[in-house]
Amino acid sequence: MKKETKAARVERIKQEKDGLDVLKDIEHYAQSHAPIDPEDIDRFKWYGLYTQNRSLQDDDDTIEYFMLRVKLEKGELTSKQLKTVGSISRRYARNTADFTTRQDLQFHWIQVRNLPAIFAQLHAVGLSTQLAAGDCVRNIICCPVNGIDADQTADVTDIVTQLNREFQNNRTFSNLPRKFKIAVCGCNKHCISHEIQDLSFTAHTLSDGSTLLSVTVGGGLGSNRRIAEHIGYVHAHQALNVAKAVTELFRDHGNRSNRSKARLGHLIEAWGIATFVTELENKLGFRLLQHDAPQFTPYAQRSHFGIHPSTVAKESFIGCALNSGNIGGEALTKLSKILHVNSADAIRVTPTQNFVVIGVPDERTLTLASDLEDMGFSAFPSVFKARTLACTGLNFCKFAVSETKVLAQRIVDHLQKEFPQFSEPLSISVNGCPNACAHPYVVDIGLLGCIVKENNQRVSGFELIFYGHLEGDKSHFGIKSGIKVTPQSAPYVIADLIREYQRHGSYTFKHFLQKKVS
Repeated sequence: MKKETKAARVERIKQEKDGLDVLKDIEHYAQSHAPIDPEDIDRFKWYGLYTQNRSLQDDDDTIEYFMLRVKLEKGELTSKQLKTVGSISRRYARNTADFTTRQDLQFHWIQVRNLPAIFAQLHAVGLSTQLAAGDCVRNIICCPVNGIDADQTADVTDIVTQLNREFQNNRTFSNLPRKFKIAVCGCNKHCISHEIQDLSFTAHTLSDGSTLLSVTVGGGLGSNRRIAEHIGYVHAHQALNVAKAVTELFRDHGNRSNRSKARLGHLIEAWGIATFVTELENKLGFRLLQHDAPQFTPYAQRSHFGIHPSTVAKESFIGCALNSGNIGGEALTKLSKILHVNSADAIRVTPTQNFVVIGVPDERTLTLASDLEDMGFSAFPSVFKARTLACTGLNFCKFAVSETKVLAQRIVDHLQKEFPQFSEPLSISVNGCPNACAHPYVVDIGLLGCIVKENNQRVSGFELIFYGHLEGDKSHFGIKSGIKVTPQSAPYVIADLIREYQRHGSYTFKHFLQKKVS
């Protein structure tokens, strides 16, 4: 009998039981303590659950622990929601909590027996883990200050709400060939990085003064590493139909026989962009509008740090940096209290694992910014802290070969100490494996997890990737440098690069890195 392939197994599992139907099984396992069917474990993803690496687990601990991802619509957590997720973290997740690049929140050390209680607590404050993972439309990301930013191109919050309502709990789209990532942007800084999304809508003001949505498709960073292509413009009221049509094309024609070739970008590569657009327009019943190609903000300028006036009278928002999304339950709880005391509305997580506090009364901005700084959340971060990303890493991820979160903090601390006056924008990403979850190919310096040799021993380490950049059709992926480092040496090697740049006299650090790999 022919061995079942990985792709065939996944497709069979999804056909036999929709991922959305696994909730009742989760409840059964929680109550009965029965062994979990491995095929149900695969379906657990549709409720944000992944099995956890056992690297930190005691040898005699036989419990199956999970990572749990909470989907934050528009990246938002109110003061009440912060209090709830902080409590969940401290009670059920050993104080772990991380923000992700899709504006989600992740816990670790979750036991199945606690899931009904966790789900109930999340539901009570309007939060859910449904479709935070799995072969479905993932959390739709957007600018954290859209709707309150005086400099925005357009308010697209209604579009984000429409899309969330359309895809949530919708079995028409709950079995896709693989994950599908959508972003909607009204931000004049283009902070959602449309270039690496499967589908994006980005508001642009044209030369005639009208505002339309640029449609880009086929971006990705994993096995489908490619820059998304601009295919035309649509009006805001057409965005929902376009999103449904593109998702249907992916659902019906995406590769289900090879999961490494199953993303939308692979379908576009197979068909060619012209054929894809023709099929899309035939399904829509109208043509995409064609105008001059849009211009986009360079990646280094895509942030919202600092104190800014809101479009809401007498309110401001405060953009803060933290350590590569790592926050923890105690900090979530304390942040809830700080927001409450200062009469602030909520935080919104950014696609770079930072957050913005919204709805801050003008008279409380300086006090709140100081309170946040005391917690280690800087409204005016160093260039190193501002744009350093890190994936889950070896401690919890089964695919990782190297630890990431602690190393990211060590790198930032070392560079801040060595170069306190360095002011040029610099982006860094620390990834525990080659899967590129923390976007190592689009930053100035990416660290990609691999095995390296040290004293004739094979140990966990990283290869350095240089010169990644996002800026619409000027985008380019970083290039592997051939330089391999251990976690212990990484901060010092990066510091040596900065010193070499300062001696070299290159025009910019990015230009210096380009020369290193050209």
